[in-house]
Amino acid sequence: MIVTTYQKSYMSNIKFFNEISIADVPSVGGKNASLGEMYNQLSSKGIKVPNGFATTADAFWYFIDSNNLRGPLDGLMGQLDKKDYVNLSAIGRQARALLQNAVIPADLAADIVAAYHKLCGGIVCETAVRSSATAEDLPDASFAGQHESYLNVKGDQEILKAVQRCYASLFTNRAIKYRIDDGFDYSKIALSVGVQKMVRSDKACSGVGFTLEPESGFRDVIHLAGVWGLGENIVQGAATPDEFLIFKPTLVQGKKAIIQKVLGEKEKTLIYSDNEDDPVLNTLTTPEKRVQFVLTDEEVTTLAKWALTIEKHYQKPMDIEWAKDGITGEIFIIQARPETVHSRKNPLQVKEYKLLQVSNALVQGEAIGSKIASGPARLLQSPLEGDKVQEGDIVVTDITSPDWDAVLKKTSAIITNKGGRTSHASIVARELGVPAIVGCGNATEKIKDGDMITVCCAEGKTGFAYAGKLAWQETELDLGAVKMPETTQPMLIAGDPEKAFGLSFYPNKGVGLMRLEFIITHTVQIHPMALVKFDELKDEKAKQQIEELTHHYPDKGKYFVDKLSQGVATIAAAFYPKDVIVRMSDFKTNEYANLLGGKQFEPVEENPMLGFRGASRYYNPLYKEGFKLECEAMKYVRDEMGLTNVKLMIPFCRTVDEGKKVINVMKQYGLHQGINGLEIYVMAEIPSNVLQAEDFAEVFDGFSIGSNDLTQLTLGIDRDSSIISSLFSEQNKSAKLMMSMVIEKARHLGKKIGLCGQAPSDFPEFAQFLVEEGIDSISFNADALLKGIENINKAELKLRALA
Repeated sequence: MIVTTYQKSYMSNIKFFNEISIADVPSVGGKNASLGEMYNQLSSKGIKVPNGFATTADAFWYFIDSNNLRGPLDGLMGQLDKKDYVNLSAIGRQARALLQNAVIPADLAADIVAAYHKLCGGIVCETAVRSSATAEDLPDASFAGQHESYLNVKGDQEILKAVQRCYASLFTNRAIKYRIDDGFDYSKIALSVGVQKMVRSDKACSGVGFTLEPESGFRDVIHLAGVWGLGENIVQGAATPDEFLIFKPTLVQGKKAIIQKVLGEKEKTLIYSDNEDDPVLNTLTTPEKRVQFVLTDEEVTTLAKWALTIEKHYQKPMDIEWAKDGITGEIFIIQARPETVHSRKNPLQVKEYKLLQVSNALVQGEAIGSKIASGPARLLQSPLEGDKVQEGDIVVTDITSPDWDAVLKKTSAIITNKGGRTSHASIVARELGVPAIVGCGNATEKIKDGDMITVCCAEGKTGFAYAGKLAWQETELDLGAVKMPETTQPMLIAGDPEKAFGLSFYPNKGVGLMRLEFIITHTVQIHPMALVKFDELKDEKAKQQIEELTHHYPDKGKYFVDKLSQGVATIAAAFYPKDVIVRMSDFKTNEYANLLGGKQFEPVEENPMLGFRGASRYYNPLYKEGFKLECEAMKYVRDEMGLTNVKLMIPFCRTVDEGKKVINVMKQYGLHQGINGLEIYVMAEIPSNVLQAEDFAEVFDGFSIGSNDLTQLTLGIDRDSSIISSLFSEQNKSAKLMMSMVIEKARHLGKKIGLCGQAPSDFPEFAQFLVEEGIDSISFNADALLKGIENINKAELKLRALA
């Protein structure tokens, strides 16, 4: 037993935030210590923290011992079945009843009420009452999410009732199980209660933030998420939040650093109610509010700057809660704690997962993590059914809360109908290291209890649950052990923004080819000319689909610019300050026609591969206004967002005059070659690019060999033809001669030249050829990068041996 000496004074029982620092964790717990630290140290830097006070650990032990509760609690905890926990619910219920039926000592109650009056300035005010557990000899222990919090608490008796309920929550089922799992002795853990002025976010919005990207652990972004009303909906997953990504390096430069904005459904809004027993009420969000972002760009930027200041103060990645007061319009930080998942991992130790089979996707939603798991599906209505779950089962349910923690520790994966990246299920999945798919909408309808399923989160931002037990491959990589080549730069071929942050940890010298087509196909989805000439669209079905996607954009073209610029900015930020060479769109006419509204604006061609594509489109009246939107997006990324590591590249430029026309058109649209460091490259993929390389070099800043097109045009082969496909080879002597010629000319002219393609990773001898010719860089798809680097290293070693 702990023997505690009490000084029954106001100062022993209560501490106001202005008396608390981070050194007070043993007295007031991590949550309250952090609030006091920020209130005292960061208010002068413009960060607003609502005032409040905390009951101390001394106060808790005074409450326990005044009611002689140690013996009964010891007896109950001694009866707990610590193997199967069959009596956990009964033991927890009895323990909580002991504390709820006890009496707060009169002098402690008087201290709490007096502090409440002081906080409110003598009037009745609304407060948030939150638990903050502490262990005096375990100051670094985290008890996040294990205990209760209460909102909209006002009046003397309600404050006292909420404090006592917080005390009792030390013995929630999940808290009891958590302490045992983590080896904590319950009798050494006290509970501090924070009472903080309530921010009226019920009339505005609230949310959370991380000072790193929560899926990959990428450190240079801040992730913010928000919903209308009180913040519990975002944690519980009852509402899909708006999400914002802010790039730290350009934020401190004063640029427009919001690189991603995703409009969430925000299905519900949690507000105050007049019911004293249940002071909050969940309501359906109005249609008007659902299509509005909860924060303006200015507010997002302010919050991001605060988050960065908090991170610098604590010198570690942080997990933050924020709230906006709908009466005053002010934004407040209401919590900050260290991020505990990625900050403890080595990002260079990677395990790659790859699905080897294809099956029917039963459901899809947001992917949490990047793993794959299979097992029997276990459909649960509530955590009370947790006894049905066996080790390795996949829990499928509507939504989770902290009450599910003990159940989820048995699972190999989690699937929920509701929730987003910051919901409880997502947070727990990251902590447990298991894949999760959240926000599926219909998982409990499509998946049957007992079905064998495979959960795959290895395919980007979207996770899939497949029928059956599928085969997959796991590869462990130590990226820190990869030796980079000395001369030839290995770069990446990229196109999917969702994978960019994870790929940034791979050894690379930037992105040698960023394809716009992936973003246009998957994110924009609409033909740019269908946006420019929306009112002239003849296809009513396509027009309706476009309106659904763009209804919150009065200017349809701005939809294209926003979506494209955010996708490019995400990839550019992931690899900043290394070069990211963005190839302007290179769809063929048949591919463009497949975009929404596209058929009306594309000619039908016999051979689109050699038709109206690449540079020829950019100055042609049939597409020039669409190209303008591409240019506006690139100008915004470089000049407004500050991502000047973006270089641009023109594909399929047939003649030197055509190159000059394109450069002039880009200049008309605000992309001035040489201004703000803008470099414009050209793809060397047509024999004319090679034969007139000297002339093209007067127009462009560098070359990138497109080995596929250059080979097919050198050999006169349609690479899509299966009949003659066996003749296609980048290693054909004529194709290699063309490549050799353009590399030699570029080197002589002092122009950069690279190559993008699969062959240097598949064929060591081809990598040897390129290195011997003196190419500056070789770009690989992500799955071929490491093999490609190995081949470059071998080639450079041979070259040095011959020197």
